[in-house]
Amino acid sequence: MAKKQGWTGRVFEDFEVGDVYEHPLGRTVIAADNVWFTCLTMNTNPIHFDAEYAGKTEFKKPLVNSCFTLALVTGQSVTDLTMNAVANLGWDEVRLPNPLFEGDTVYAKSEVLETRESKSRPTVGIVRVKTTGTNQHGTPIIEFTRTFMVWKRGHVPGARI
Repeated sequence: MAKKQGWTGRVFEDFEVGDVYEHPLGRTVIAADNVWFTCLTMNTNPIHFDAEYAGKTEFKKPLVNSCFTLALVTGQSVTDLTMNAVANLGWDEVRLPNPLFEGDTVYAKSEVLETRESKSRPTVGIVRVKTTGTNQHGTPIIEFTRTFMVWKRGHVPGARI
């Protein structure tokens, strides 16, 4: 049987401005995700963990914690963008145009906006992307730009690429 190499992620040279990656994994958010993340991060707004309270708001049900939404959509993009990242350098222009609710399924895609060589580190490059998360109806629930530092080909520690 032939041994096949698995996906090892992109390196700096693989990114081109204008490329769009439809991230492959959707994720249905359950109540436990929302309550756990909200409590873990000490967010005391009851709209995230008190269904009775949330039922009296304009939304009529709990809202998913927006920091969870940011973390989830960032995580969905790792397979395509940052398996070989050195570091995240920043999230900018974070927008939450529509609410996310427990039971919704989140999908994400990213567009490469900019690439450049690192000025101080010759083994890495800098990539900036715009990522959009949508619910199961295609309604945008989060948009942001993210900048990350990623290894160049031949410099990923311990990698066989």
